[in-house]
Amino acid sequence: MKQAQKDLLRLNMNPGIGRATLFKLHQHFGCFTTAVNASQHSWQAAGVNPALRASLLSPQAPELCTMLERMAALNIRLLSYWDKTYPALLRTIYDPPAVLYMRGTLPEQETLAIVGSRKATPAGLDFAQELARQLAEQHICVVSGMARGVDSAAHRGALDGHGSTVAVLGCGVDHIYPPENTRLYQQIIEQGAVISEHPPATRPAAGHFPGRNRIISGLSRGVLIVEAAAGSGSLITADFALDQGRELFASPGAISHPNSHGPHRLLKEGAHIVTDVNDVLQALWPEKTSLVKTTDVSDAFTDLDSVSRSVYLLLNENPLHHDEIARKCALTPMDLSVILLDLELRGGVKQLPGGHFIRGALT
Repeated sequence: MKQAQKDLLRLNMNPGIGRATLFKLHQHFGCFTTAVNASQHSWQAAGVNPALRASLLSPQAPELCTMLERMAALNIRLLSYWDKTYPALLRTIYDPPAVLYMRGTLPEQETLAIVGSRKATPAGLDFAQELARQLAEQHICVVSGMARGVDSAAHRGALDGHGSTVAVLGCGVDHIYPPENTRLYQQIIEQGAVISEHPPATRPAAGHFPGRNRIISGLSRGVLIVEAAAGSGSLITADFALDQGRELFASPGAISHPNSHGPHRLLKEGAHIVTDVNDVLQALWPEKTSLVKTTDVSDAFTDLDSVSRSVYLLLNENPLHHDEIARKCALTPMDLSVILLDLELRGGVKQLPGGHFIRGALT
């Protein structure tokens, strides 16, 4: 690690020195090496509390040495706002992180964020994963937060499409959260990056996630919300997206399901409706719409919303009972009946005696 980065790390680890202070110091001194060697009086002239200079960690402080060793062992890199490789889109938001810690490599690609409920329905998970896969095949990087549910499905879809994906954490990049995502975490590092504005060894905390969400949207050209209950953290990401001038997308769901409340509210407020990947491409990358490979289920498949699509994909030549379909797709019997009737009229479902259904051929 270069000396300038060591000096930045030393500042960033110091209690009381946050993003705003780092920007003040860099603006006044031009570089952090000059800042750490400056006097208390100079810090005061920079508009920074001189007591912070007096309490600055020593270059030989045990905690600093331990951090440097840990970062070297895990190949954790430090990226600052003033580096040429800092993400260009993130630089444009009103409160960009001064420091990012990173494992892996940030791809030089167009980006879309996909976020949603931690307690997503099977339909929502399938939709997020499939759409992320199709985006990855068009060389679009998928950004998310590696949380349970939709976030993890989006990362997996991008990996399935042999594309790049970036996970933004609300903890240190050396802390895998949730722990069941250990394999996913390693795959993301291999095909993209795991980043955080929090130093290594920082544990997840509720107060970290709103800031994490602004980075997710800040890295991306647009943000897609797939399932979000009222009050969901995903809606905070949506608010950041609007504040940052990003395009906002939402996927509709079953009317009565709580996870549909957030996306439906966003759609009423003007978000782009997304029922397939072309809805995203047409809004952001129209030149790519003609490149999307058609699926093997027919062109009528693209007319289905995400919930109807999940019901259709669940069915095959083996009969499934109405109640089992409702349970697997997290739908009420009434909502499912409406979907099955629509699919039956399209030829996509055949009803058998005893309330059982098999897949037909969409027309």
